[in-house]
Amino acid sequence: MSGGTGGSAAGGHGADRGTGRSDRTVVLAHPTDWPGFRQAARALLQQGCPPDAVHWSATGDSAHGDLFAEAGCGAPMAGGHLPGSAEGFALVPGGPAEAAATSQAPRVPAAFLPLGERVVLHRDPARFALLYRLLWRLVHEPGLRADPLDPDRLQAGQMARAVARDVHKMRAFVRFRPVPGPGGEPLHVAWFEPDHRIAVANAPFFVRRFTQMHWAILTPDASVHWDGTQLHTGPGASRADAPAADDGEALWLTYYRNTFNPARLKMDMMRREMPTRYWKNLPEAALIGELAQGAAERSGRMVDAPGTVTRRRIAGRPVAGTS
Repeated sequence: MSGGTGGSAAGGHGADRGTGRSDRTVVLAHPTDWPGFRQAARALLQQGCPPDAVHWSATGDSAHGDLFAEAGCGAPMAGGHLPGSAEGFALVPGGPAEAAATSQAPRVPAAFLPLGERVVLHRDPARFALLYRLLWRLVHEPGLRADPLDPDRLQAGQMARAVARDVHKMRAFVRFRPVPGPGGEPLHVAWFEPDHRIAVANAPFFVRRFTQMHWAILTPDASVHWDGTQLHTGPGASRADAPAADDGEALWLTYYRNTFNPARLKMDMMRREMPTRYWKNLPEAALIGELAQGAAERSGRMVDAPGTVTRRRIAGRPVAGTS
């Protein structure tokens, strides 16, 4: 980690952009370390470190060992902690004027919190740098809050929406397969390959939805396991760790085949709502080609078939043709 002040603390966005300088290095505990980012970002803001003077990275190592070990952008702080706060930057519902009037601590709009929580789940390696640059600019450029077309705001919004879509797809496309679990209780295991690091953040949804089940979701980034009372997180897994197809899956495929309605088939919409990159992990996807190929013929037979007459049932009388 190199020292150096790295430009004017109040110079705002782009003061030293393009120099390639990286005066300070922040190593976060893991790739989705949002609490660590908040703590580090607040300390850097109070030290006056401009975005171009900070290099962000994330590993499995603790960030407290060398974080802020060197001076350069203001006074160093032991352990990276700020007096009176372990939460990082604070929130203020109003603008910078209200923030300045209420505290010397840097304040940001409340909307920055949910935005940042999603952006840190994105795989873009520059996500922490983007968030800190946006944070710095929100503090030093009052007009940014009213500029929805700002490139940094647009990029952060696009990344947050990409993560939100991935979260939705995971909730829709996870497929569990039962295996014998500890104590004879069946354990339902699913394999999923998300675009972003959403497995742990998305786990509470599955806890609420499948509270009575014992289940595990394996992804390349992390695994989550619900034992009926507690959620456990673990390292990533491989597809080979997930169970193979079983009889229950054959039953599901039979159900899918029989409920498939060829008259409602719209392949473009299907691919948009169920992108083909997920198909490799969806058992029913193996039937789509066959069912789509015969959809036109089946629809034609449905149209040509004579109509059926609904039998009217009167209470107390037998249905016609059944007596």
